[in-house]
Amino acid sequence: MAKPAILTVDDDPAVSRAVARDLRKQYAQDYRIIRADSGQEALDALKELKLRGEQVAVLLADYRMPNMTGLQFLEEAMDLFPRARRVLLTAYADTDAAIQAINVVDLDHYLLKPWHPPEEKLYPVMDAMLEAWKAAPDRPVADVKIVGHRWSAPSFKVRDFLARNMVSYRWYTTDDAEGQRLLTAAGLTEADVPLVVTAEGKTMVAPTEAELAVQVGLTTTPASDFYDLVVVGGGPAGLGAAVYGASEGLRTVLLEERATGGQAGQSSRIENYLGFPDGVSGAQLTDRARRQAVKFGAELLTACRVTRLAVEGSARVLHFEDGTTIAAHSVILATGVSYRRLTAPGLEQFHGRGVYYGSASTEAPSCSDQDVYIVGGANSAGQAAMFFSRYARRVHLVIRAPNLNASMSRYLIQQIASVPTIEVHPCTEIIGADGDEHLERLTLRSMDGSGERTVDSSWLFIFIGAEPRTDWLDGVVQRDARGFVLTGPDVESGADHAALGRDPYHLECSVPGVFAAGDVRADSVKRVASAVGEGAMAVSLVHRYLVEGQ
Repeated sequence: MAKPAILTVDDDPAVSRAVARDLRKQYAQDYRIIRADSGQEALDALKELKLRGEQVAVLLADYRMPNMTGLQFLEEAMDLFPRARRVLLTAYADTDAAIQAINVVDLDHYLLKPWHPPEEKLYPVMDAMLEAWKAAPDRPVADVKIVGHRWSAPSFKVRDFLARNMVSYRWYTTDDAEGQRLLTAAGLTEADVPLVVTAEGKTMVAPTEAELAVQVGLTTTPASDFYDLVVVGGGPAGLGAAVYGASEGLRTVLLEERATGGQAGQSSRIENYLGFPDGVSGAQLTDRARRQAVKFGAELLTACRVTRLAVEGSARVLHFEDGTTIAAHSVILATGVSYRRLTAPGLEQFHGRGVYYGSASTEAPSCSDQDVYIVGGANSAGQAAMFFSRYARRVHLVIRAPNLNASMSRYLIQQIASVPTIEVHPCTEIIGADGDEHLERLTLRSMDGSGERTVDSSWLFIFIGAEPRTDWLDGVVQRDARGFVLTGPDVESGADHAALGRDPYHLECSVPGVFAAGDVRADSVKRVASAVGEGAMAVSLVHRYLVEGQ
């Protein structure tokens, strides 16, 4: 493995050489010093390092650069190396910008120019940054390779799982020469894809998500069989509960069936979350929350499918699909919701082959210069429209309502109106899909009676409805007619709460010690901030419940 890199970028060649010179003088023995003369050149260098699986310890960027400022560079660099420490080089007149950057790019430090003598003004800052990075470095990227068909649903499922869990991988189609070489080396044919090759050379054919999680280094089994708190679901509510539970001393484990972040984690840009005036991607927010939970001692388990909740005395026992169990004093249900399936003829057969539920950001580059159709009128659909507009020739937003006003935030409506390549189709629905190997055509119907039309498109992304998928709680926890979990005053109090001499707490379910937070809860506010708040509130109620039982 190559030495970790320190990257510096400044458009002034003299300054750029001076920074690199001073850094090499002090740190060349343990770090590779890379310099760039523009933000784009620096990003290109970072992308190359990422593909090679190398590490980046510190990023130093000048604030005033043409085409791409230091802030813009650092924000984009976060997506590549989120654990790298970030330093902004500023003049005295730009200190306000540096303070702003603390929120925008989670800045670690700003350094005033000139920094001479470096022994007093540069090296102490760098020493602190490097020590902080070494305490929590970005792990070397496992060079996972995937070989599959372009229009293969199982191949998409593997890529989507890795992408949502922020596992770097390289994708080869069966038409690629390298893909053919990998298949030959594994003794397989094109009929055996998807093939996954781990960094250690282990091969897997069409692995399950649980098998894949183990091989790429995700944690799938608990370290203990009993906890103070089990959080089921890794969206904003679940991550919020894990952070507050662990930080307040509870032995906490979070169980996630697929990938932390939930629907919010797939969002390309969340712009109405407190503290991020320039917005933050769902992946960035999820990664920070996940690291924060782990820092406080929470266990995060992936590919854990919970099939049943049981009450055994004071213990709350969760049963997994593989037959194992885990128990705790208390449980927080934060499983969120799933997008509802469209039932129009043809759609199901093209799922993963042109029809996708949610953002499926892995497919965005393939949409270049093509027409993309998005179904849904809420914020998630609006954010997807803005995201895909950066790639597609035209984005068509299909909604059944006469306009977006009732279901979408005003800021998103204004953004969509400002993008000429986004077209909203009101009072319209998808009634059919057709194609051969993959989706090729959609049939749309105007609900005002003006008729049907067929359009050419290989891309349909669906963001409609909300299904809580809480069947596994049937007979144990009270739910409403749609399956959402009832809490607090909505619960019909039973003998269990009567024995405690109280009604259910605000976020408590019909089972004492079991709480619900976020979108899975009946009548919840469907926003990231409220989900995080409910996760934190649920932990405070868990404390009250645990004290009550002692």
